Amino acid sequence: MAKRVFKGLRLHIGLFGRRNVGKSSLLNAMTRQYTSIVSDIAGTTTDPVEKPMELLPLGPVVFIDTAGIDDEGALGTKRVEKSKKVIERTDLGVIVIDPGQWDVFEERLLAAFSELGTPVIVVANKVDLKPVDQTIRTNLKDRNITLIETVARDGQGILEFRQALLDHAPFDFLDNPPLIRDLVGPGDIALLVVPIDKEAPKGRIILPQVQTIRDLLDGDAMALVVKETRLKAALEAQKVGPAIVITDSQAFVQVAADTPVSIKITSFSILFSRYKGDLTSQVAGTLAVDSLKPGDRVLIAEACSHHPIADDIGRVKIPRWLSEYVGGQLDFTWVQGHDFPDDPSEYKLVIHCGACMFNRKAMLSRILRCRSLNVPITNYGLVIAFSLGIFARALEPFPDALELYRSARAHAAR
Repeated sequence: MAKRVFKGLRLHIGLFGRRNVGKSSLLNAMTRQYTSIVSDIAGTTTDPVEKPMELLPLGPVVFIDTAGIDDEGALGTKRVEKSKKVIERTDLGVIVIDPGQWDVFEERLLAAFSELGTPVIVVANKVDLKPVDQTIRTNLKDRNITLIETVARDGQGILEFRQALLDHAPFDFLDNPPLIRDLVGPGDIALLVVPIDKEAPKGRIILPQVQTIRDLLDGDAMALVVKETRLKAALEAQKVGPAIVITDSQAFVQVAADTPVSIKITSFSILFSRYKGDLTSQVAGTLAVDSLKPGDRVLIAEACSHHPIADDIGRVKIPRWLSEYVGGQLDFTWVQGHDFPDDPSEYKLVIHCGACMFNRKAMLSRILRCRSLNVPITNYGLVIAFSLGIFARALEPFPDALELYRSARAHAAR
């Protein structure tokens, strides 16, 4: 049985280019499946098509086939906008071209990838019909951009394309950063607090908790999992205290009260701020809470679509805690999945979930977009700890983030 790997952990490889250059044929050749519809009619691909596969030695990846970047008309414009959004969650970009055509569309794609620091490969497809224009060769060579020549329908050049993907994959996909095991040594115990409430899925625990347990096991550490009501008993039963206590953010207050100050605590969501995004940037964003006033607009972004319950963490609890901290009702807006605004500048603060269902590139793209517009961005665990008055303690396992917070506090007190 093939391994099941969550999409957010896969290398995202996006295929971009004009209509009818062979993006779908290239995807089908790579996956050896009829994944995308292929036709000589321009504009066959409409919505992005995703195909997970194993690409050794990288392991699990997901290819994303997009609509032609030169699509026309009102509907075509919408398709192009969807394709542009895929750029933000692409870890490795592939620009597929006609061997004799390179113009404004390709330059715009290169500029978009360059802005995000995303590595790019150019594939000239259908080279059986015409050779690659020498001007294009020279242009790409001068810019140190790899050019691969293919005839995707016949499988020609696919091995070279596969090797180029391996050569240009971001380093962190060959050497994944740890989630928690750098904070807990081999043989040490991490005590995980997992509330079983209305939001807990029946018969299982949520993905951030599963991934944290696995990372601890990979580091030869031990994981002890308890409900919040059993935390005190678990601590009392330990001859040697745990190296850290990690809690669901909504149980922060009780966990902070029940855990001795000699033991570090944090939350799953804060761990994922570091793992999927940039912790120091989001800590800095959290400090903007102190400048919020009643009536200010706040965006809450959820990476996955789910049906909110009566006491939902993002829809009910965070708005309540944050409004109580500010001293008046704030104006909240919610978005889910990939429906993140192109221009979030109308918001005084963006609060993101832990992004366990996103790849890191997608989360970093959102952080970069907010920072470029001077919009502070934080995440669930950070804003909860801040609004409940336990921010410094929640950051104790992360010295750089804690120092940033303390320096900001000292500067504000002057």
